[in-house]
Amino acid sequence: MLRILIAGLLGCIAMYAWSSIAHGATDLGMIGVSTLPNESVTVDNLASSIGDKGGLFMFPMNTSTAASVAAAPGGLLVYSPKSPMSMQTSSLVIEFFTELVEAILAAWLLAQTALAGFARRAGFIAAIGVIAAIVTNVPYWNWYSFPLSYTLVQILITVVAWILAGVAIAAYLRPRAA
Repeated sequence: MLRILIAGLLGCIAMYAWSSIAHGATDLGMIGVSTLPNESVTVDNLASSIGDKGGLFMFPMNTSTAASVAAAPGGLLVYSPKSPMSMQTSSLVIEFFTELVEAILAAWLLAQTALAGFARRAGFIAAIGVIAAIVTNVPYWNWYSFPLSYTLVQILITVVAWILAGVAIAAYLRPRAA
């Protein structure tokens, strides 16, 4: 079990380092995200309409027919009365522990296999990442109209993170001798 935990920690560090670079040192994380026109006016209107109630809002929701929904503008809005986009220590800690749990689970799954070659072990972990990237991003594009460019870049960031985690985990978590 200690081998799995150490492999998971190494995978987490690889994922976390890449994610930090992708989102903090490059513009990759912002591809497909647009600036709000007349931001101050819109934000003031949101603040006066929504107030202190943060949440996920989908619109239109109050239309009577499918035809009126199809004709109306629509969107998905994540609103917080306090800016959630600032780099807070708590967000970084939550991200680290999320990736730690993911990497430990991936290392545990790898330990259940009989894969012997480094490339096969790393590829196994990378495949988990491809699945995770598709299952989390494609539905947002499909159902909620997330921009395709945003979706593809988020898939890329996730897959690269899992490839790096796969390399770290596979390098450490070698199959036990028979």
